[in-house]
Amino acid sequence: MQKLKFLLASRKFWAALVGLVFVVLQAWNPDFPLEAEQVSNLIYVLVAYILGVALEDGARSVQNRKD
Repeated sequence: MQKLKFLLASRKFWAALVGLVFVVLQAWNPDFPLEAEQVSNLIYVLVAYILGVALEDGARSVQNRKD
């Protein structure tokens, strides 16, 4: 249960979920108001955000070990 709580509190999880929703909507409904290029650009932004948060978490972990 604790792992589920951590997952639901994860910013990386929610960003990935938003990206997945947009990809699925684009595939399921070709008339989706965003073009494929716009969806892929959104995914790029989300990937950059996820990597940034991962680096932030990693740096925080290293800093906590030094303290």
